[in-house]
Amino acid sequence: MIEWQEKKKGKGLGMQGFTLIELMVVMVILGILAGLIVPRIMDRPEEARRTKAGIQMQSIEQALKLYKLDNGQFPTTEQGLLALVEAPTVGSLAKKWRTGGYLEKGKVPKDPWDNDFVYLCPGLHGDFDLISYGPDRQSGGEGKDADINNWELQ
Repeated sequence: MIEWQEKKKGKGLGMQGFTLIELMVVMVILGILAGLIVPRIMDRPEEARRTKAGIQMQSIEQALKLYKLDNGQFPTTEQGLLALVEAPTVGSLAKKWRTGGYLEKGKVPKDPWDNDFVYLCPGLHGDFDLISYGPDRQSGGEGKDADINNWELQ
């Protein structure tokens, strides 16, 4: 009876802590979980950049549409996106260019990889094309290096 009470209080030999096998099992389980979760977490920053590029493109598209409402046409490729923040000085000049421009903060945003968006007007896929070359900074690419194009956004 005394032996049983000592074990119950944690003073017996069988109640001193975890065994080596129990610790090994926990370590293996943690390793498996880390192997499954870490790759998913590591892909998130790139996915976030691609999403941000799409949102920036939509914002630029809205500014381009406002520019067209005021001036009857989109800026030309030569005028570029700079026409959204400064009145164009080349090509067909803007008739009713809005004071303050069409983009917030008075500057054309760069894509999440710190590159300029490519703007073509007339576009090959619509009135205008907006393209971000993505992390590889080159036209084309597949997977994570694929271009982000305004005509492919939903």
